[in-house]
Amino acid sequence: MTRFATAAVVTAGLLLGSTALAQDLTVGVSWSNFQEERWKTDEAAIKAALDAAGAAYVSADAQSSSAKQLSDVESLIAQGVDALIILAQDSSAISPAVQAAADEGIPVVGYDRLIDDDRAFYLTFDNVEVGRMQARAVLEQQPSGNYVMIKGSPTDPNADFLRGGQQEVLQDAIDAGDITIVAEAYTDGWLPANAQRNMEQILTAQDNNVDAVVASNDGTAGGAVAALTAQGMDGIPVSGQDGDHAALNRVAKGTQTVSVWKDARDLGRAAGEIAVALAGGAAMGDVDGAQSWTSPSGAELTAVFLKPVPVTADNLSTVVDAGWITQEALCQGVSGGPAPCN
Repeated sequence: MTRFATAAVVTAGLLLGSTALAQDLTVGVSWSNFQEERWKTDEAAIKAALDAAGAAYVSADAQSSSAKQLSDVESLIAQGVDALIILAQDSSAISPAVQAAADEGIPVVGYDRLIDDDRAFYLTFDNVEVGRMQARAVLEQQPSGNYVMIKGSPTDPNADFLRGGQQEVLQDAIDAGDITIVAEAYTDGWLPANAQRNMEQILTAQDNNVDAVVASNDGTAGGAVAALTAQGMDGIPVSGQDGDHAALNRVAKGTQTVSVWKDARDLGRAAGEIAVALAGGAAMGDVDGAQSWTSPSGAELTAVFLKPVPVTADNLSTVVDAGWITQEALCQGVSGGPAPCN
């Protein structure tokens, strides 16, 4: 599988020649589960990009239902959208929606999660590298002992991309006998409650003999930390990603080791600009920074991968300086912690 990591910034004005062309365009966004904290940030960035281009925004929330997402996309198409941005609840189940859009000549941007169809432009961060960053941070803190892998949703290909990157980093320590992966579990729907339940069951089965947890996002990390805290084990290394405010606060408190920050403002802005460009007639290959990428199924997709940043206690000021989180929110309940909370 070919992988790319580029900090591509797509400029709709450059591709379209004039934002005037976008004045009558409407972009529809299908969210898998808008209740998750980070999607509000993504939405604001998408809206800002569309506003700048003079395009309209409409959306629907599938509420974690792949069946509802299909009907949502049908509804958006019926509303006359000129492009679709789809955060797929289920990578396989979304195929009829892509077909329906293709039948109407509507371009599709697969947002943050793979839609394994060459008719969908793939926009995300380098998720294999996110997995590597998670494992590196945990391994640095805990170079030996029993590891638990709390994976993402089994219906999201990102879960396996992340897991693959994690394994790359951990493999040498596993081969040397320094660490042992004693358990791993997928987290249905990426839901923190499911991650907590999985972690509780693993702790019971292992008699709490767990030294580190590689959790694949901040929601699953929160579930894992809740289970650990109930057993008086908070503070062992736990990874995450997304830069959720609660997770960054946990990093400041020392109950989470790393949150790999994928600045959703950059991703949302790029999605809006790409959608406008494709709706205006640009070819997928003409998008600035676009690469040809081979999916796990062998499909040749056009993709842009943005670069993530691991946030630990050593560089927490980065997210404050970037305006991602206020110092007050980051440092709530923290006493004598790392900068900028000290």
